[in-house]
Amino acid sequence: MYPITIVAAAVGLLSVPALASPVETRDVLAELQDRAMSALVESGAGNKRSSCNIFNARYRRDWESFSSAEKKDYISAVQCMLTSPSKSDPEFAPGARNRYDDFVAVHINQTTKIHGTGNFLTWHRYFVWAYEEALRNECGYKGSQPYWNWLKNQDDLTKSPVFDGSDTSLSGDGSFVEHNGSISGAGAIVLPSGNGGGCVTSGPFKNMTVNLGPVNPGMDGLEASPSGKLGYNPRCLSRDLSSYTASKWFTNENMVNITVGPASRSVELFQNELQGRFADGFLGMHAAGHFTVNGEASDLYSSVVDPSFFLHHAMVDRVYWLVAGPAPLERLRDRRHHHHQQPARQPGRPQERRAGPGRQRREPHHRRRAQHHRRLSFVLRLRVMEPYD
Repeated sequence: MYPITIVAAAVGLLSVPALASPVETRDVLAELQDRAMSALVESGAGNKRSSCNIFNARYRRDWESFSSAEKKDYISAVQCMLTSPSKSDPEFAPGARNRYDDFVAVHINQTTKIHGTGNFLTWHRYFVWAYEEALRNECGYKGSQPYWNWLKNQDDLTKSPVFDGSDTSLSGDGSFVEHNGSISGAGAIVLPSGNGGGCVTSGPFKNMTVNLGPVNPGMDGLEASPSGKLGYNPRCLSRDLSSYTASKWFTNENMVNITVGPASRSVELFQNELQGRFADGFLGMHAAGHFTVNGEASDLYSSVVDPSFFLHHAMVDRVYWLVAGPAPLERLRDRRHHHHQQPARQPGRPQERRAGPGRQRREPHHRRRAQHHRRLSFVLRLRVMEPYD
């Protein structure tokens, strides 16, 4: 069993009786965190005696919360993957040249079985974890996989710490290449072109060589590989950052809908809304992430070639964790429904038990539990802000 990873600021869902207005520019997921605490504690994760608990878990954090040193450590580990030899069987992936390519090849090979399917969320959860383990075990990374918070800098991605092109980013936009936008949603959604389209020109990955794919690129001007899905096709990393796409679909309204709104009522509704309702012209937050980065990321098969893929899917997993765990959503709704009901008086028993002589009166169970939750919440906040060991 792989070790537990708690996604900071998204650790289950307790109750949501009074969310802030979704039109406010704030991180909806952060507001939900405190209401998740009871569900997490109830799952047993707050028990220090357990071998897997919130005190020894690995915490994933927003890239923005990383220090410069932490960001550079992560970037260095990714670059290590790009320079380490491939472990793939040449007959399986003849185009793979490095360890990073191994992950690209697996995703390309599995694409039709892991998108629009029941295992979309869990497969990608395992995939991101496996990549995180490779960074740690093969490239000396000591931290956890960061995520890209979609609800920040949507209107100007050049200000995003993920894409600002600095040496602590995952590089910036591509050079400007005139092209006719992008097509997504199985051909149903047309997106305007941005200011890029060509090779990435700034940041740690400006000289990155991409070896596999593309198979079915969405951006105009990006051609499918003449060497086949897993053949060798060396080229630069291209991007066309789209604030249009980010602003249109990375909204608090959409986040509320999939976390506590109508789309959260079942895994099917949640997943379909997250992946997109293409026939309705709705891209969904998953596809929007890929088309916000665009360029190589516009290919459903080989989008992994862009290092931002893993931050994007760590965010997907963050949202999935918020909605689906640790407690089943239906049970949490039942708890919320009964929370305001008066407890039934049991026949033959007094409503309140009085403390007798020499007997210390105990605090009601719900008060003791609330105090425990507050202490645990405080500890978690401290842990979230700690740098990794």
